[in-house]
Amino acid sequence: MKFGVVTFPGSNCDEDMVYVLETIMNQKVERLWHKDSDLKNVDFVVLPGGFSYGDYLRSGAIAKLSPIMSEVMNHADKGGYVMGICNGFQILTESGLLPGALLHNNTQKFICKNVYLKPATSNTAITKGLDLEKAYKIPIAHGEGRFYAPEETMKSILDNDQVLFKYADAEGQVSDDSNPNGSLLNIAGICNAKRNVFGMMPHPERAADANLANEDGKRFFESILKYC
Repeated sequence: MKFGVVTFPGSNCDEDMVYVLETIMNQKVERLWHKDSDLKNVDFVVLPGGFSYGDYLRSGAIAKLSPIMSEVMNHADKGGYVMGICNGFQILTESGLLPGALLHNNTQKFICKNVYLKPATSNTAITKGLDLEKAYKIPIAHGEGRFYAPEETMKSILDNDQVLFKYADAEGQVSDDSNPNGSLLNIAGICNAKRNVFGMMPHPERAADANLANEDGKRFFESILKYC
């Protein structure tokens, strides 16, 4: 599979993602610039974490206007795979590729720590290879990660089984105590109705190398490679 990793002004996790895909997962990777208008025939587009355009206006609000995003949206509309992590997730919601929005954390503070995720469905490429009973330790680093959607939108997300991950404790129990940012229903990631666009706030690419003493995130990429 050929991946494309997009770099926006202010991205800071793009090289982390390239390293994991290229070196750890042995995949072909194209570096895509935000001003590009060609996806270079990639199969899977990744919008990485960071602070695109300094998070001015709202996180992801300016990045959605970058020339590359027209191509990313066309790619997704045709059934191509797209994944946004942290700031990438914010860009996906701002561009309408995913429903809902990412609001300021309920603590009004930037949070950087390890959390645990519990897969909420086995019906997507990114979760099908995961254990629904296991909690995966994945880092977060965000100030605007509180997932929100209006009641009607949330009903549609739940009815369509679009929740990918929920914040949980180490034993996999989902509760208010394990919710780091106040996200509705502890939601840490969702997909679109067609199940080819994925968004999540935690950073699996920061937990995919044995040198970091945590390879839980590698399981997410293994699932993608097996089921996409």
